[in-house]
Amino acid sequence: MTPSEIADQLELTAKLLELHGENLFKVQSLKNAAYRIYKSNLDLTGKSLLELEDIEGIGKRIAGKIIEMQQSGITQELRLLLDKTPPGLLDILRVKGLGPKKVAQLWRELAIESLGELQYACNENRLIDLKGFGAKTQQSILENIAFLQLSQGKFHYARIIDLALSAVNDLKKEFNTEFVSLTGELYRKCEVVDKIQFLIGSENQRTFDVSSLNLPLQVDLLFCAPTEFYLKLVMTSSTSEHRAAFNFDRLNEREFTSEKAVYEALQISFVEPELREGIIEVTHAREGTIPELLSVSDLKGALHNHSTYSDGQNTLEEMALRCKQMGYSYFGIADHSQSAFYAGGLKPERIIEQHREIDALNEKLFPFRIFKGIESDILNDGSLDYDDEVLKTFDYVVASIHSGLKMEEEKAMQRLIKAIENPFTTILGHPTGRLLLSRPGYPVNHRKIIDACAANGVVIELNAHPYRLDIDWRWIPYCMERGVLISVNPDAHHVDGISDMYYGVCAARKGMLTKDFCFNAMDLNTIEKHFQSRKK
Repeated sequence: MTPSEIADQLELTAKLLELHGENLFKVQSLKNAAYRIYKSNLDLTGKSLLELEDIEGIGKRIAGKIIEMQQSGITQELRLLLDKTPPGLLDILRVKGLGPKKVAQLWRELAIESLGELQYACNENRLIDLKGFGAKTQQSILENIAFLQLSQGKFHYARIIDLALSAVNDLKKEFNTEFVSLTGELYRKCEVVDKIQFLIGSENQRTFDVSSLNLPLQVDLLFCAPTEFYLKLVMTSSTSEHRAAFNFDRLNEREFTSEKAVYEALQISFVEPELREGIIEVTHAREGTIPELLSVSDLKGALHNHSTYSDGQNTLEEMALRCKQMGYSYFGIADHSQSAFYAGGLKPERIIEQHREIDALNEKLFPFRIFKGIESDILNDGSLDYDDEVLKTFDYVVASIHSGLKMEEEKAMQRLIKAIENPFTTILGHPTGRLLLSRPGYPVNHRKIIDACAANGVVIELNAHPYRLDIDWRWIPYCMERGVLISVNPDAHHVDGISDMYYGVCAARKGMLTKDFCFNAMDLNTIEKHFQSRKK
């Protein structure tokens, strides 16, 4: 092993010992030895135990560890530490400004075990009131996580799209053509992307240094003649399955003036870019049954939002006013319930206080309407987080799992089905608990969940936060088949978060969701009647 590899292992051992609350003298001696090896780049190859002991800062115990590493590649101590440490904590330890003690605090107090969970906790303001953290530290952590992600090779669509669109304009100027477009995964608005592709229709197909675009992912420039642009845009933005289904190559000699014209030439329905996955759209395109997809303008309100009553950054009135400014006719507050102590969940007396404020604001903001909701934790036994007397005071209830996420499918299904069958549940929130790029979510049987929602008249949330997008869009067709409505909700913890509805709509369109099956595309009068009917 090289000196740096040995030092890395000693340093990691020290961090994990500190993380698990072991002897600080032992921790410090390992740190000192690692530093000494790093600094001096000591050649340790072939040295005996006695020779290693004589090196300043090493000593007998650490010399033994070095011998063990050289013989086995890893010490038994480090192997045992790694076995009892969630792998995601190793990533968190790489975040600048987070030492083992703070990481241990996040792990034990907030059950954070991955970089994505930490990032999401920061977005939900979970660290603001945590001892030793605060708003500035939380913002710094977010910035440092973003820096780390630059080297990981994958990004959420929401993180990269604005940078990529800006690069489109740069390329138009560079190649003096209007025929430049995003293509590939970004053009299909995939939830996660690992490269950025541009299609350029230009006769000037010269070499270009893509690093000048300052984009953090792999960049591919695809060239074609301007006369080929729209056909190539359809082809390069489609998966291989979509291309194979329609054999676009037979149109290679023809010139088109739009993407729609390409599909017209094949005598099939136009397939929106989001749908070109080769999964659900092929038969519909052939049969002419692709419906008009949901659009952002169809939405009439947002029903999963948080305020300063729990872990939001903005007041109830500020959140409502932003919704009103965005053209919505209603806003639903769904702050966390009492068991979510880490998020300032509402005790019954705080609920009364919030409802009084809502009544006053509804008079002030009329005809705009604020609905009284709650995001109720689904407890370990599947029950909701308040007794019936409290639950009946809400206009609606978003039921979500936030704790005990490490479940087998049987346990997850028991909790979810019981919550769905609870007569107070209106919307099932983020059904799998996944966090894209960091947490796959607990295992569930989607068909059984959707069937249960159909049987109990429960709406399923498509959580629009770009790190969630849960329910997965691939299950939307089955939801519609079973008559289950989808509520596109921002899960907003600040006023700007309400705009995440856009990303939810992007995902919904990939699942071919229509306005008729979107719960919060209902007008104010219709949704109010729906809430009232559920309380009878």
